[in-house]
Amino acid sequence: MTLLSRFTGVVAFSLFAAFSSLHAEEVSVKQGDIELRGELTLADGKTAKDGVILMQHGTLAHNKMEIMQTLSELLKEKGYNTLNVNLSYAIDKRPSEMLDWSIEHKHKHEDAVAELDTWMNWLKEQGASKVVLLGHSRGGNQVSWYASEKDSDLLEKVVAVAPATWDAADSAKEYEERYKKPLADVLAEAQKLVDDGKGDTVMELPGFVYCEKAKATAAAVLSYYKDDERKNTPSLLPKIKKPMLIVMGSADEVVADLPAKLEGIKQDNLTVETVDGADHFFMDLYADEVADKVAEFVDWK
Repeated sequence: MTLLSRFTGVVAFSLFAAFSSLHAEEVSVKQGDIELRGELTLADGKTAKDGVILMQHGTLAHNKMEIMQTLSELLKEKGYNTLNVNLSYAIDKRPSEMLDWSIEHKHKHEDAVAELDTWMNWLKEQGASKVVLLGHSRGGNQVSWYASEKDSDLLEKVVAVAPATWDAADSAKEYEERYKKPLADVLAEAQKLVDDGKGDTVMELPGFVYCEKAKATAAAVLSYYKDDERKNTPSLLPKIKKPMLIVMGSADEVVADLPAKLEGIKQDNLTVETVDGADHFFMDLYADEVADKVAEFVDWK
């Protein structure tokens, strides 16, 4: 089962040190023509030098969705700083709300990797001594993708909470069942446009990700739907050298194939934990269990 059918010159506000006594503060950083937004939360008595957990939300979501806000609050109580970032989806100063499905989708899945790199550079400039990447759902795949390709001395550990899996055949089957059109036809049209140098052409689609009757560029269609094993988080694990924690929910039906895909992977740097009874979003007390596991894994005390 894939996640796809269900549910990235730095100029910043250089106020990091001034926030040490505040609960949370919005921060921003420029990436080209786009201003990225995030929420920085510093634990009592802590500064960037004590380390920051950089957090990435899931598909078409935002940094103030419940699981991300809850984890940030719980980790603050445990003495950890967090930077909860908001993916731009190619929108300048994108607000912290679910993405409007009716927009022309120009974003790509891998944009998150570039945006994470921008935020990592920003944290380094603010004096962060170490960073842990944490991502939920598709964000779990994106932080894993980043760690597999852009490792650095600043990056200490990686946490993927219910990270996305990928299977091209399942994706094609689910697309046709939901949108009544073969995905192969959509991909063929998108690929031709890209090959002709027209990747920015907006296509009229029966659906995109989980947006009905959507509009998306040919390049975006290929990014989200073309077969690429990097969208399957377990495929990235052998390339990740830093310590990594994967947290799963035993009742998660969104990435139900994750446990099976992890069974054959044995790495000394990999820890896999299961929260019994939790679904994909770890609501209520399940979030406390996730925060406990993250804090024990990060172990900066």
